Amino acid sequence: MSSALAPVVDIHTQTRTAVRPRETVLDFDALSIRLGGREILTPTSLAVCRGEFVCVIGPSGCGKTTLLRAAAGFVPAASGAVRRHGQPVNGPSREVAFVFQDYGRALLPWRTVAGNISLALEAAGVAAPERPARIEHVLATVGLAAHAAKFPAQLSGGMQQRVQIARCLAQEPEVLLMDEPFGALDAMTRERLQDELARLVRERGLTVMFVTHDLEEAIYLGDRVIALRANPGPERRSLARVIDVPLLHPREQLSTKEHPEFLRLRRELYAYLGHDHA
Repeated sequence: MSSALAPVVDIHTQTRTAVRPRETVLDFDALSIRLGGREILTPTSLAVCRGEFVCVIGPSGCGKTTLLRAAAGFVPAASGAVRRHGQPVNGPSREVAFVFQDYGRALLPWRTVAGNISLALEAAGVAAPERPARIEHVLATVGLAAHAAKFPAQLSGGMQQRVQIARCLAQEPEVLLMDEPFGALDAMTRERLQDELARLVRERGLTVMFVTHDLEEAIYLGDRVIALRANPGPERRSLARVIDVPLLHPREQLSTKEHPEFLRLRRELYAYLGHDHA
């Protein structure tokens, strides 16, 4: 089983020290993806440790979602490999849950909130008598206990996305992959769900890869930010830069985003991505 040293940056002294080795959950080893004869992701190497929240940012077409789908086993590697706990990822696993951006299509409109969450339990082979208690627990976790009997059309966008997250949590995954899950939500709902997600991740010890277009969202949520560039070409890797985020948890929408280190990281990412992110 592989491990990696997790770097820690002291935000006051900006010195780097090494801590005890942490278990590597996902390992991208010179991974390249081709779709329709076109290279979508040039060779990319990256290790994600247990309990780490890694945000992936970059412009459209840079391979963010493709990287996530490869981790889920949805797309095959053209070259290189992606491994989970040292074993090749060759297809979907119940240990890995995927939260899609389009919550409207992710939920079945003819099923209630409880019915949608039950899907994950049915797929996992959980016995019918055990499902109600687990559904009730996971709905309480995301603040939707009073909405179990409603249908998706009766819920706001933010509530629908919470249902999708709850369904993923119901399968008790080790890894949570999230593809711009808050991109279609209004600013206030988005901030509320960011804080809710951060709390759930800490409480459950989940390992998360989170794709976003939003620089501030990436820094606010992430332990590390992976910056990908558009159309990197053969002369450089898709993986442009890995930036550690040393801000302490729990974070707070106003004070964290006003912290000098948050602002410094935002300037660094903005300058590095440049016009690619526009």
